[in-house]
Amino acid sequence: MRNALIYLDRDSDLNLQTQIRQKMVDGIASGAFPPGTRLPSSRKLAEQLDVSRNTVVAVYQELLADGYIISRQRSGIFVSDTLPRAGTGSGASDETDETAQLLIWRNRIKHDRIPKSDAYELPNWSNYPFPFIDGKFDSSLFPLAEWREASKLALSVGSVEEWSTGDGEADDPMLIHEIRTKFLTRRGINAGPNEVLVTLGTQNSLFMISQLLADRSVTVGMEEPGNFRMRGLLEDRHARVHAQEVDEQGLVVDDRLKGCGLVYVTPSHQVPTAVAMPAERRRALLDAAVKHDFLVVEDDYECELNYERQPEPAIRSMDGAGRVIYVAELAKVLAPGIRLGFIVANAVFIRQLRKLRRTLFSHPPLNNQRVAAYFLSLGYYDAMMMRLGKVLRGRRLELRDALSNMRGVPLRISPEVGGTTYWVKAPKQFNVDYFVQEAAQHGVLLEPVARYYSDANRAENCFRMGVTSIPQDKIVPGVKRLVELIRYIVRGQVEHLDSVTGQWLRGASLQATMSGATIYYEEVYGTLCTIKLHVDGTMTGHMSPDSDDQDSGTWRVDEERFYRRWSRWNYATESAYFIVLDGDRIKYFNKDRQIVDSAQIKIHDPEN
Repeated sequence: MRNALIYLDRDSDLNLQTQIRQKMVDGIASGAFPPGTRLPSSRKLAEQLDVSRNTVVAVYQELLADGYIISRQRSGIFVSDTLPRAGTGSGASDETDETAQLLIWRNRIKHDRIPKSDAYELPNWSNYPFPFIDGKFDSSLFPLAEWREASKLALSVGSVEEWSTGDGEADDPMLIHEIRTKFLTRRGINAGPNEVLVTLGTQNSLFMISQLLADRSVTVGMEEPGNFRMRGLLEDRHARVHAQEVDEQGLVVDDRLKGCGLVYVTPSHQVPTAVAMPAERRRALLDAAVKHDFLVVEDDYECELNYERQPEPAIRSMDGAGRVIYVAELAKVLAPGIRLGFIVANAVFIRQLRKLRRTLFSHPPLNNQRVAAYFLSLGYYDAMMMRLGKVLRGRRLELRDALSNMRGVPLRISPEVGGTTYWVKAPKQFNVDYFVQEAAQHGVLLEPVARYYSDANRAENCFRMGVTSIPQDKIVPGVKRLVELIRYIVRGQVEHLDSVTGQWLRGASLQATMSGATIYYEEVYGTLCTIKLHVDGTMTGHMSPDSDDQDSGTWRVDEERFYRRWSRWNYATESAYFIVLDGDRIKYFNKDRQIVDSAQIKIHDPEN
């Protein structure tokens, strides 16, 4: 046996014994070690691989027990000749003629709809330096040690006996118990074991619900903009989709929902705008469901990331008529490898879902369900969510402040309700689609929003930014690069200092105007900031009256420009602007003489 066939990676996560076994099994299965081949002695192979002889002996013992090799007395160790060999195939080339294959398959495939989501799938997103993409997660967020511990417990003898011999249709009873007593109780939901069904995540849940409840005879009310994946499922069922607009409180509830048989909502963090539906609007939706006789599918997206305030109770928890189907999944940070979700509904509907699930895949693997059950029961899930809340809140605030402090054009973002995304509105004349494409060329990934609309022509001039995929220390550099690109794109389109409307303030005039002035400045997230420029060169600022966020700093005038430095705000760095007075507003121009912001000013009158 040639040493070159076994290469050991000393930096691998797999130990040396496992690596040696893998290489030998691969060699035997592929025919590199033909049947009857004599293998080196344990001592000889250990010397060749520079490992302990005991390591090789352990591998040989395992392979002997499994029948891969045999030991002949006084002759040595040989590859068994009773194992199935890899097939030789027909000799046809691995390369196939694509045209010929199309002729075979084109009339046989009955479903050829390409989802709108395919228009912006980014399998290599992690290669970009600044990925502001929602739903992707950097590896630092995965609870590796805790998941390993839960996995070990799920592989104990007692646990294996339970999940390996479980009912062909039933979910793991331990996971059902943990979902009911730990996840649902926090959402105010009381559910019996027969009212919960485990799924392969939210998309799988929505697929099964659409299969049972939607067809061409049903009108489904959907948020506009809304979850394009759910819309695609409804289109597949030929259901009629009624687009109901979203405002700052989520889905608008009015008589236009009359005639719907089903209404789909994402109330905790509306997909995609991230606004939250208040309790009053939730109750109004339930009242409308009774009045107009429709069911409600509540997709509780990011329900556990309302770190800005107490989360509203789930609509399902307020439902006294049994009309709400509740859909959720374990945190999306687990989803790439462990996609588990669940549906909560009346037992009658759950029974029908279970029958449908049986025709698809019986149930999600019970070993994964048991691992998740231990993960919940040991408190690891709650600890992970607290850590995630802290990390993601920090990232989101960092993004908010970066967008507020570094502007190339006036931007507005969605209200502060937690979550992991911002819905960023740009001026009407700003070409968002071109901007998103150019940003990607500069290493910054943003999400276009047209696919969230039933009619792309009605899409707002927005883009979407998420923080799950980008470490906090990369957010400010990413926004800086974004702002540089914005300023380059809008050159010639925005007001310039050389052709400005208003009075360009310089020297003594600038000093006199700013000294003692009060400036009312609207932050990118809509909060009003009041700044007082004191005559002694200090300044104070505070956000809206109901906020405790305050800061102080210094200001000065140096010939043509106004300089300011906050103690905390604006990253405590000094900023310099050319200032133009236009009526009761001042305009800020950067070093390139482009306008970057404006604010209302109240000039101090020393005689009053």
